[in-house]
Amino acid sequence: MSDPYASLISDARAFFAALSKNNKRDWWLENKDTYDTKLKAPALALLDDICPPLADLTGEAITPKLFRPHRDVRFSKDKTPYNTHLHMMWSVAGGGRQDPVFFFGIAPEYVTVGAGMMGFDKPVLEDWRKFVDLDGPRVAGIIDSVAAQGFTAREPALKRVPLAYAADHPQGDLLKHKGFVLSGELQRSGSLTDDLSRAFTQLWPLNDLLISIASA
Repeated sequence: MSDPYASLISDARAFFAALSKNNKRDWWLENKDTYDTKLKAPALALLDDICPPLADLTGEAITPKLFRPHRDVRFSKDKTPYNTHLHMMWSVAGGGRQDPVFFFGIAPEYVTVGAGMMGFDKPVLEDWRKFVDLDGPRVAGIIDSVAAQGFTAREPALKRVPLAYAADHPQGDLLKHKGFVLSGELQRSGSLTDDLSRAFTQLWPLNDLLISIASA
């Protein structure tokens, strides 16, 4: 069976490479039909197609989202009106105070998959630190096992360990995070749906851990 999304990555990279050279409303309007037919329509279909395997994997309800192409420039020095990437996200309704997500992004310079919580809500941040402090080896072991499959954590938000914990805490690097995400380049070996499903299966232990923390 042919892959209905075989050209999505190449189409998106070509479109956004061109947009990045002429990020203006006139260019966008002249090329909006291309965005709608070659990028938006297949991206929405892909979002829906990935929901069932993610629901089977997690045992939870999945909510998909396609990020809008228009940038919010109100508080940015960069006033270019359009994003030069295609980003998709699937939220996992874990029943806690905050839901983790899986995400997939395409841009001229990357094709990325990842999972986690971009920023912890305050109660979840407090419980993250408690889990890391009291059950650090288990938390670190889960994260390390996922990272070993080709995923990297984002840089922590803090330069120092929070004052409530010893500066030489054995899990000090994890305590510096105010959100936690692992991501990496999508490894291609088959159809896009199969490749994403494989990557999200590898990433699932991280989101499973975050669900348990958010539900504590």
